[in-house]
Amino acid sequence: MSPAQESARDAWLTLLLAPGIGPVAGMRLIERHGDPEAALTTGPSGWRAAGIAEPLFEALREPDTEAMTVCRDWLDGAEDRTLLTIDDPRYPPRLLETGRPPLALFCQGDVDLLMRDQIAIVGARAASRQGLEDARAFAGELARQGLVITSGLASGIDGAAHAAALDSGGGSTIAVAGTGPDRVYPARHRQLAHHIGAHGLIVSEFPPGTGAKPQHFPQRNRIIAGLSLGTLVVEAAAKSGSLITAKLAAEFGREVFAIPGSIHKPTARGCHALIREGAQLVETVQEILTALGRAGPATTATLPGVSDPDANPALSGGARQTLAAVDDNGTAFDQLVARTGLDVAALSSALLELEIAGLVASEPGGSFSRLRRARP
Repeated sequence: MSPAQESARDAWLTLLLAPGIGPVAGMRLIERHGDPEAALTTGPSGWRAAGIAEPLFEALREPDTEAMTVCRDWLDGAEDRTLLTIDDPRYPPRLLETGRPPLALFCQGDVDLLMRDQIAIVGARAASRQGLEDARAFAGELARQGLVITSGLASGIDGAAHAAALDSGGGSTIAVAGTGPDRVYPARHRQLAHHIGAHGLIVSEFPPGTGAKPQHFPQRNRIIAGLSLGTLVVEAAAKSGSLITAKLAAEFGREVFAIPGSIHKPTARGCHALIREGAQLVETVQEILTALGRAGPATTATLPGVSDPDANPALSGGARQTLAAVDDNGTAFDQLVARTGLDVAALSSALLELEIAGLVASEPGGSFSRLRRARP
């Protein structure tokens, strides 16, 4: 990096690290003075003219040297790390359309993915087995159809969508972090984040060294929604960050899709609320592709109805009888004994056969629920 490039980068970092100088105030400075270097050298008179409050002057005069060093060290630590500023031609145009785009994105991985068509897939952290399977099926097929899968690296639906895109054979994924790009939250996704950085892209508007804070995640959600052509909500509680992402997508004029679920499942209520508010109810990948203007080859990825015992002739009689007695939203073991008339040993054997076949999942509390297979 040349001295001129280093000076320009440091000016951007000064703006990004200055407390109280967010995207709006930062853009005022840049628009008035041309670029961050000119904005910083103009001094107090120029800062006042751009509407910057006097208590913020000190941060512009004297940037946090420790935070600057952390940012420089992270950016220089690998060739695939980029500070993508708002004046860079590679900055995603869809994010510019949102009205309050970040001044810059800290990126690790393939920055060119930001220019490709993306769909956001988000949902509950405490997702059901069925929700996770739906997320994997839809994300995998949408990735195979050429869409980049964008999500927030959270537990549950987000993680399932990222992993399915990576496993889809040539598919790509973008993780928008609610932390600095050098931090992984939740920690259990450390290996997943490593794979995304190596084969996809991790982006964050937060500088390296930034830990997880509750107020960061709604900010992250606006980037997820802003990058994407549309947002698919797989499962969501009545009040959740996924609904924030979907509502932001609608505000940005993007498509919103929701997968319906059982009226007895709390994680279906958010999707049902979105559908009532105008989100498109989807059962197939083809419906999403058509809405996005990407008709593509026909696909059968879908959420078929309740598993039909007659469609599984290889099952034993006890397993077929048990499958017919299991509800979508979960059935307790004692209820299954009463419904099937099987003794405990025979019922346990039948449930094991169904779990191995991927037709039934055990849920917390000792209940069992049917899995609808989403077939790509």
